[in-house]
Amino acid sequence: MIKSNLSLSRRRMIGSLAALSGLAALPMPAWSMGKMGGPVRKGIHELSGAKIDLHIADGRFATGGRSGHAIAVNGTVPGPLIRLKEGEQTILSVHNMLDVDSSVHWHGLLLPFQFDGVPGISFPGIKPGERFDVPLTPRQSGTYWWHSHSGLQEQVGHYGPIIIDPAGPDPVQYDREHIILLSEFTPMHPHAIMKKLKVGEGYFSMQKTSATDDYPLSAEERRMWGRMRMMPTDIADVSAPTYSYLINGHGPEDGLELPFTPGERVRLRIINGSAMTFFNVRLPGLSMTVVQADGQNVQPVEVDELQIGVAETYDVIVTPTEAGAFAIAAESMDRSGMAQASLTSQPGREAAFPALRDPPLLSMVDMGHGSHGGGMDHGSGEAEAAEPMDHGKMDHAAMGHAMPEAAPADAHSGHDMAAMDMSGGMDMRDTALLPASVKTGPGIDMVAMNPQDRTGYPGLGLDDVPHRVLNYRLLKSLEMDHHKRAPDREMELHLTGNMERYMWSFDGRKFSAVGDDPIRFGYDERVRVKLVNDTMMAHPIHLHGMFFELVNGQGHYQPKKHTVIVQPGSSATFDVTTDEPGDWAFHCHLLYHMHAGMMQTVSVAFPGGAA
Repeated sequence: MIKSNLSLSRRRMIGSLAALSGLAALPMPAWSMGKMGGPVRKGIHELSGAKIDLHIADGRFATGGRSGHAIAVNGTVPGPLIRLKEGEQTILSVHNMLDVDSSVHWHGLLLPFQFDGVPGISFPGIKPGERFDVPLTPRQSGTYWWHSHSGLQEQVGHYGPIIIDPAGPDPVQYDREHIILLSEFTPMHPHAIMKKLKVGEGYFSMQKTSATDDYPLSAEERRMWGRMRMMPTDIADVSAPTYSYLINGHGPEDGLELPFTPGERVRLRIINGSAMTFFNVRLPGLSMTVVQADGQNVQPVEVDELQIGVAETYDVIVTPTEAGAFAIAAESMDRSGMAQASLTSQPGREAAFPALRDPPLLSMVDMGHGSHGGGMDHGSGEAEAAEPMDHGKMDHAAMGHAMPEAAPADAHSGHDMAAMDMSGGMDMRDTALLPASVKTGPGIDMVAMNPQDRTGYPGLGLDDVPHRVLNYRLLKSLEMDHHKRAPDREMELHLTGNMERYMWSFDGRKFSAVGDDPIRFGYDERVRVKLVNDTMMAHPIHLHGMFFELVNGQGHYQPKKHTVIVQPGSSATFDVTTDEPGDWAFHCHLLYHMHAGMMQTVSVAFPGGAA
C-alpha cells in the first residue's frame, strides 16, 4: 500500500531542499550534488516560493519487479510539483547534473520564448554542470506540466506537474485535490526502442491479426486489410508488456492509494505525461465532471469516461458520497495495460479494478476514407464542426515554404471513389490528392482520401461503449470571448508518415530538413490552421507558447487548448492569435514521432519588425 504523498492541506514543502541544507549546515542531498545513480523515489513532492531549484541527475527506478535507468529530478520520478500563483514572481533554476545536455520545457505556460526550453529553437540547451534560470511571473492559472525537450530523456522520468493557483477566486470549487500524472516505465533504453521501431514495423505489437485470432473481422475485411498491407490493430507503436503504466510514478503492483472523505468534491488534475500512450480514464461507479482542459476553465460537462492524449490535461470533479474504494483506471488506448490507483476512504482498502477490454480495431474511416469506406465503420461523431475553409484566404507563401499554389483542400471530397478498388488493389497513396505544398516521396505511404473533421469522435474504442464519453465538441470555454476576430488568413498542414520506415513529418518534410525554414506568422495575426492527418495513427499536436481555439462548433465559446488530437485519416482545425513573438516548437507529442521528424518551428514576428 502506498499512500498519496501530496498532503491534504496543500502544505508547502521547502522551496529548495538544497538551499535549506546549506543554511542549516545539513548534508546536501545526493541529487543536488550530482551524485545520483542509486535508487530514485516515486511520487510527487511540492515546491513553491520565490526561488525553486530543480536538479537533474541519473538514477535507478524500479516497479513491479522491473528496474532500469532513470533521469530523476530532485531525486524522484516524477519530479516535484511546482506550485505557483498567478501574478507572483519566481525564479526556476535548473541544474544539470547529467553528463549530457538537458533542458526543461514548461508545457502550456505563457512566457518569453527564450525561456521555453527547447534546444535548437529557443535556447542552446543546458550543458553538463551548468544552471539555467527562468524568471517567471505567471499570466495564467490551471494545471500544466514540465518535461525535458532534449533527446529522449522524457521517456526515462524527466517530467513533473505544475499547478498555478488563480490570483482571484477559483471558479472550480473543491474540497480536496489529487494529481493523476500518467506515464510509462520500461527498462529498455529509449534509443533501443527507437532503433527497433525503425527496423521492425510492429515490433512491439502483441495484438496482430493472425489466422487463428478471434477479432470480429469478416474474410473480406481481412483480405482488404491484407491488400493494403496494413494492420487494423496498428494502434500504438509501443505498449504493454514493454511498458509498465504509472500513476504518479507508481505501477499497478505498488497499490497507490489516494484518500477521500465521503461527500467531498475531489478535484483530479489528470496529466498525460507519457511518451507514447493515450489513456482512457474512468472511475467505475463515479461520474466525472470535466471543468478544465489544458489548464483552461470550461463549462462543466459530466461524463463517465474520457480519452486523454499525450501532453493533454483534464481537471475533473468527482463526488463519492459513500465510504469505500473506487478504481482510478487508466487503460491504454490499445487496451494492452492499465495504470491504476485507488480513491479510498479507508487506508488499506483497495478498489476492484475492471478487466482490460477487448482491443479496438481501426476502420476505413481511420484510413481516411470518410464514410465511404467499406468494412467496419467507427465513424461516430463525424458531423461537420469546422466551418468550411475559405481557400481564397489560403496563403501558403506566407507559411515560409515558398509553396506553389495549393490544390483546394476539398479536392478530397470530390475524389473519384473509383480509385478505391475494393476488388483489387486499393490505392492508399494517391498523392494527386495532396496540395502542391506537400513534398511527396518515400516519407509518405498513405494519403487520406476523404479526411473528415472528427472533433466529435470520442477516441478509438470509445464510440460504442454504453456510457457517456467526452469528445472535443462537448468542450465550451467558461467565459464568452466577445473580442474574437475572424481569421485574417488560413493555412493547411498535412501530418505525413511512412509506417514501415518509421518516418514522420509535416507536409512530407522532416524537421531536420526544415529547421531553418520555419512557419512564419506576423505579429498579432489571426490564422485558421487546418491539420489533415494522412496517417493511420492519432497524433497529439502541440503548439508551444500560445493557446489556440479549437474550431468545434461552439462559436464564441470555442475552448482554448495547447494540444489537439488529430484522429487517424481525419482533420482538425484551430484558430490562433499570434501575439507571442519569437521562435516556438510545433510538433507531434508522441516522443518517437517527434524524434523521427514530425516537428516544425513557428516563428512569430516581433511588433513592428520581422521574425
